[in-house]
Amino acid sequence: MAPPQPKAAAKPAAAPAGGVKKAKVSRPRNYDLGNGVVRFSKSKMFHKKAKYKFVGKKNPKAEKPKKPTVAVKQIGGEKNGGTRTVLLGRRRSFYPTQDKIRTRPHHKTFRKHARHIRPNLTPGTVCVLLAGRHAGKRVVLLGALPSGLLLVTGPFAFNSCPLRRIPQRYVIGTSTKLDLGAFKLPAHLDDAYFKKNKRSTKRSVKRKQGEDIFATKKEKYVPSEQRKNDQKLVDEAVIKAVGARADKKVLRGYLRAAFGLRSSQYPHRLRF
Repeated sequence: MAPPQPKAAAKPAAAPAGGVKKAKVSRPRNYDLGNGVVRFSKSKMFHKKAKYKFVGKKNPKAEKPKKPTVAVKQIGGEKNGGTRTVLLGRRRSFYPTQDKIRTRPHHKTFRKHARHIRPNLTPGTVCVLLAGRHAGKRVVLLGALPSGLLLVTGPFAFNSCPLRRIPQRYVIGTSTKLDLGAFKLPAHLDDAYFKKNKRSTKRSVKRKQGEDIFATKKEKYVPSEQRKNDQKLVDEAVIKAVGARADKKVLRGYLRAAFGLRSSQYPHRLRF
């Protein structure tokens, strides 16, 4: 009998004439329309996935066999019952008066949690503030800090909004984006940089002679020279990016104007 011949290697598929064939990317059934609004509601997806077929159905878990804790032994003799129930395991000889302190893992602290920023909130995006003393103003997003807060600026020359941190839930990301180029935030602009000074929050107790003992004055906040220099550095990069656009005049007026809703306008129907 002749030895079996090895099979011929399969020929590689010829490349298409148009170039490299791209992989087909399928879109999910319930996709994002923008600004966190999805195509179908929760109740609509409940019927689309036919989840109503599984409502009320339970899969009971198989019961594990329990280990016996006692055993019945036969005892000889008269008038003693004939059997005794004996423990298989010995009882504890010591019972503490206090509960033991459980050690819990501390490596999952808040500062080490993974931060998830919305995909439309990228550096250079023009956003609308929804809360705070600058609510309604349009600002430029500079980046996300390690705490998950967004760092934004007006710039200050346009709408008097300085460098501020704000949670992403109080921000609407618009489709307007600025190209900041190779600009990078200074390394010292972190969460510790924006911590409030305790002296500026306390009320001064110094009084002049003859003043009322109950009269108290609150110290006025004055930005430091470092804060002013950082504000100028960041604003120069943003203003330069605005001036490089063809619609710079319209964009300057857009950043200076405040956002608001008129009669019969609803935010979920608007396209930002």
